[in-house]
Formats: sequence, C-alpha cells, structure tokens
Amino acid sequence: MNRIKEILEAKGISQTELANRLGKTFNMVNLYATNKVQPPIPVLYRIADILKIDVSELLIPNKLDIK
Repeated sequence: MNRIKEILEAKGISQTELANRLGKTFNMVNLYATNKVQPPIPVLYRIADILKIDVSELLIPNKLDIK
C-alpha cells in the first residue's frame, strides 16, 4: 500500500502533472494513487524524487505481530 494520493493532495500536485513528469499515462498514475497497482520500486523512487520526499514517506508501514 502507498500514500501517493495523500501526498499529491498535500503538495497540491495533480495526478496528471505527476504522470507527465514520470512519462506515464494518467491512467497508470491513477492506478498507483488508488492502490489498485503498486508501482515498481524504481518508479517509487522516481515519484519520491519528483515529490522531493524520502521514498519511505510513500509507504504505509506494515504492522506484523510476530510472537
């Protein structure tokens, strides 16, 4: 799971703008932003660079209860 949509909204960047800067279609970025498709790791890093954030901010931490 990722926080792309949330961070785009916080930074005032549209999915269309992100798509243009990534060289991806709006539809692909929308799939990423709605968590229907997870971006490959290299794309996740490119998104983080474009948004000027650490890649870890794009990820929702998993909460494993290992006993």
